Amino acid sequence: MANVTVVGAQWGDEGKGKIVDWLSNRADWVVRFQGGHNAGHTLVVGDVTYKLSLLPSGVVQGKPSVIGNGVVIDPWALRDEIARIEAQGVKITAELLTIAETACLILPLHRDLDQAREAQAGTTKIGTTGRGIGPAYEDKVGRRAIRVGDLTDPDALDAKIDRLLAHHNALRKGLDLPEVDVPGLKAELLAIAPEVLKFAGQPVWRLLDQAHRDGKRILFEGAQGSLLDVDHGTYPYVTSSNTVAGQAAAGSGLGPRSVGYVLGIVKAYTTRVGEGPFPTELFDEDGRRIADRGREFGTVTGRPRRCGWFDAVLVRQSIAINGMHGIALTKLDVLDGFETLNICTGYRVGGETLDYLPAGLKAQAEVEPIYEAVEGWSESTQGARSWKDLPAAAIKYVRRIEELIGAPVALLSTSPERDDTILMQDPFHG
Repeated sequence: MANVTVVGAQWGDEGKGKIVDWLSNRADWVVRFQGGHNAGHTLVVGDVTYKLSLLPSGVVQGKPSVIGNGVVIDPWALRDEIARIEAQGVKITAELLTIAETACLILPLHRDLDQAREAQAGTTKIGTTGRGIGPAYEDKVGRRAIRVGDLTDPDALDAKIDRLLAHHNALRKGLDLPEVDVPGLKAELLAIAPEVLKFAGQPVWRLLDQAHRDGKRILFEGAQGSLLDVDHGTYPYVTSSNTVAGQAAAGSGLGPRSVGYVLGIVKAYTTRVGEGPFPTELFDEDGRRIADRGREFGTVTGRPRRCGWFDAVLVRQSIAINGMHGIALTKLDVLDGFETLNICTGYRVGGETLDYLPAGLKAQAEVEPIYEAVEGWSESTQGARSWKDLPAAAIKYVRRIEELIGAPVALLSTSPERDDTILMQDPFHG
């Protein structure tokens, strides 16, 4: 099992950036396979903090990195992100980064539509980042998107833009937005094209197929979390892509046999950004304490994250839909000092006990968590790098989580620092 697929097992923001960065030491290739620049991965390497949105985390380690066909790309955001990372001393070259020519583009009109819809939604807003990801995926599925490879043929762009605007200008009229300036949009695309095309010189599927045949270790890097999956998440309060492990195959062009070890990233508690159900959300001093200690603000938006106790029901559901082999448990140190911790082991809905989150919005809104109280610990776990450094109560907490979710903890993270990680099972060795 030479390859590893990393996906979030909650609502995103689980600490994937650090874990992917840590695993990149063992990988030969790193691949982003879904999402857009609504993702936010924070990597702390020594005294330097890197904040990535589109770039695969492997670039920081100098590992060949791929933005797959399942990603939607804002070319201007990509240009700016590359400039920011290069200013921190990481040179992004065509040898380091490859972009799939079949990846679809996020255009300014997608941002316009995203933000206008949210502004008019009122109490029914989804809580998007407003960066155009959803509308870009809509155009992809509607077969009217402009893709990276389309930028190589300026003459053909006119017909593609016309097809796109036949849809968007009608929407813009209904939202009181002006029609798109066609010459202006084409000029913007042609101006940004060289910044993207210099990384798109060869088929990604062929590159990865060859790497796999050569026995290279490939790390598939997911974005967001499984509960934001457009099929399996808390719909409609989800993202617009499939965030589950199965998308690693479809979003990269490498077949499902190559997904390898599926590692779910799980916080030692639960957070969520944006709207939607959250059974274990806390509105008291415990919630504020978790938020403050965990510095729970969105990497992309800066919005404060909603915080709550660990929800074993949701994580168990994520493990099932992803086929996870094990989890990486992050931010254990945030729970230091709590006298008692609660773990959600089931739900009550209308007098019925459930061991899963129902799909209907009404039922989700009525969910009451069933808690199991667990002894906390007063000692610090921050920076622990072995089991012997952990308090006995912290070990019991981790073991109880394993029992409730039905999967082993392969990695345990005790701070944002790369090396503050306890390895129980190397995912690359299955």
